Amino acid sequence: MKTTTAPQAPAKLLALFASDIHLDPALPRTTNYFLNFLKQQAPLAERLYLLGDLFEYWAGDDDMDAPYHQMIIQALRDLSDAGTAIFWIAGNRDFLVGNAFADATGCQLLPDPSLIHLAGHTIGITHGDALCTDDVGYMQFRKMVRQSQWQETFLQQPLAQRKAIIEGMRINSKSEQKSKSAEIMDAHPDAISALFKQQQVAIMIHGHTHRPARHQHSEGLRYVLPDWECDATAQNLRGGWLAIDQDGHFLAHLVDGSDDLLFTGIKDTPPE
Repeated sequence: MKTTTAPQAPAKLLALFASDIHLDPALPRTTNYFLNFLKQQAPLAERLYLLGDLFEYWAGDDDMDAPYHQMIIQALRDLSDAGTAIFWIAGNRDFLVGNAFADATGCQLLPDPSLIHLAGHTIGITHGDALCTDDVGYMQFRKMVRQSQWQETFLQQPLAQRKAIIEGMRINSKSEQKSKSAEIMDAHPDAISALFKQQQVAIMIHGHTHRPARHQHSEGLRYVLPDWECDATAQNLRGGWLAIDQDGHFLAHLVDGSDDLLFTGIKDTPPE
């Protein structure tokens, strides 16, 4: 008599890290890729860390009733209810996410930067914009908008007015970026070194710069997460995440251009 063995479910990963998805109703394919990621890949992990700029912009939690936002919120809630813990660090586009959003999605808001412990590793996580210290104008703007008093005052304005202000900021930002060198908008070596020493870690993970890479510094390893852009051209998709398995291996996954969300994995074992 022939017997068959039922296929085993994939072993759970400890954590996934993603950032800079820049979700927007005008980007349906990017949105679809991310929703498929939440359904297919994220449930394989015990934890999901979203390290900022999940949304192209966030005008305040009173905008949660918008149908597009409700779709994203429900997808995150479904993942959380299914057993994957979700952690959030604000980015430069969605720093106005608040407790109402956290309650609706089931995610836990973390300060930037934060420390986490996984598989014997102590890891520093941050969005990454605070590392771009050569961009003096942006650093001044960041200091202003991250103040609680500024945010309270801004959130008291009508939602439509806030959206108009944000749209103006986005237009100005795109215009200013054209005159800035790539080096100015990248993480500065001194800021990177200072954060390694401040957090006393040998591994750092961040996004923001849209320059995915694995950097070896004298202080330790730095993983830079990719941004997501799946709407521009089918042949030039961007996106992906970093995973940590039960043995402490790091696996980088990148979009390969398939509508079925097939990815390639590159295993990496950081030194202890």
